[in-house]
Amino acid sequence: MSINRVNISGNLTRDPELRATAGGTQVLSFGVAVNDRRRNAQTGEWEDYPNFVDCTMFGNRAEAVGRFLAKGMKVAIEGKLRYSSWERDGQKRSKLEVIVDEIEVMVRREGQTQAQPQQSLADTVPVQPQAQAAPQLSAQQAYAAVPQSEFYDEDVPF
Repeated sequence: MSINRVNISGNLTRDPELRATAGGTQVLSFGVAVNDRRRNAQTGEWEDYPNFVDCTMFGNRAEAVGRFLAKGMKVAIEGKLRYSSWERDGQKRSKLEVIVDEIEVMVRREGQTQAQPQQSLADTVPVQPQAQAAPQLSAQQAYAAVPQSEFYDEDVPF
């Protein structure tokens, strides 16, 4: 038996990139920076070391979620690992990425209020039928449409 589940939270390192396969499947690609804390051997101080994780999401949800995400947003992701290898210009290349099953926006960009807790972004994004053309909004405009919480970090008793 094997288990392939990944849970990470971090900040988006770039705006998401949406493309489509030859078969018409939507593919959303983005990066997440996840910090690792280590003690510096010379100073004895704890320091953050970033890990950069490539993430990919497929299907109609990928298109809808892509409208809400922007560089700098803090997100929580659940998914599975996928290893890919290929050869380019005689060089063997490989990468390990997260295939996203669930994504939740945790905090807006710095200086803005926190997003609604305990609610998946996928649950708040209405998926439009293919026949209707949705108006194109910027990531900031679309994200502003997500319902906001009445609670802030200061309200949490722990």
